[in-house]
Amino acid sequence: MSLKTIKSITLALIILLGSNAIAQQLKVPAASPTQTVKQAFGISEITIEYSRPGVKGRVVFGDVVPFGKIWRTGANSTTKITFGDDVKIEGVDVKAGTYGFYTIPNADSWEIMLYKDLTLGGNVANYKTENEVIRVKVKPTTLANKVETFTMGLADITSTTSNIELTWENTRVAISVVTEIDSKIMKTIESTIVQDTRPYYQAANYYYENNKDLKQALEWAEKAIVANPKAFWVVLLKAKIQLKLNDKKGAIATANQVIIMATAEKDDSFVKQAEKLIASAK
Repeated sequence: MSLKTIKSITLALIILLGSNAIAQQLKVPAASPTQTVKQAFGISEITIEYSRPGVKGRVVFGDVVPFGKIWRTGANSTTKITFGDDVKIEGVDVKAGTYGFYTIPNADSWEIMLYKDLTLGGNVANYKTENEVIRVKVKPTTLANKVETFTMGLADITSTTSNIELTWENTRVAISVVTEIDSKIMKTIESTIVQDTRPYYQAANYYYENNKDLKQALEWAEKAIVANPKAFWVVLLKAKIQLKLNDKKGAIATANQVIIMATAEKDDSFVKQAEKLIASAK
C-alpha cells in the first residue's frame, strides 16, 4: 500500500470520527418528548411512560391519527402503564403489572386496550388480539380550548377511584380506574394495632373517613391523644368523630380544646377548622 493511499485512508478516518463526535455533541429537542407520570393511588401507585407529539397546525383525530385504526397512543416506543396493585378498568379486572396502552379512536367512541407485548411500539400491523389483556369502550368529550401537546395523566382522584385522562387537540378521553383497598387496610389495622407502636391515629382516621365503627374510632383517637397530648390535629379528629356520633356537646368541648392548642402553636388553619366544627354542631 502506497504512502499516498495510507494518507488518504487516514484523512478519511479523521473526517469520519470528527463527524461522529460532532453529531454526538449536538443535542436538539425531541420532536415528541418523553414523559413519565407517577401518581400515588390507593395504597400503591400508577405510572405512565409515553411520548408527547404536538398538533403543529395539523388536524389530529381523523387525519394524523385515523379513525378506526389502532394507535400507539403517543409517539415513538410503546406507551406503558404500570399498576402497583390490582385494579378495575371500566369495571374489568386487571392484575398489577405493566402493560402496553393502545387505543382505537373514533369520533363518537374510543376503544382502550391493554397489551402484553411491550416491544410492539408503533408497529401496529403486527398487533395481535391474543396479546390483549382487556378491551373496553369509552366516549370522548370535546374540549373548548385546544391542547397543543398530547397529554396523559391521572385525574379526579379519590382514595379508591381515578380517571386515566387523555387530552389532545379538542378531545378528552377519561378511563375509569378503581382499586379495592378496604380489606387490605383492615387486615393491616388488625395486625398492627396490637404492636408496641400502635397506629391509633391512622386507624381512627380511616374508620372515621370510611364510616366504620365510630365508637372504636373514638377509642383509638383517645389513645392517640394519650400517646401524643400536644397533637391538636388528633384532638380535632376526636371532635369530628364525636360529631358524627351525634355527641354535639362533646364535639364542641373537644373543638374548643383544639382552638386553645392551635392558637398557642399559631396554627390558624386548625383554629378555623375547629370553629367551623363548633358552628356546625350548634
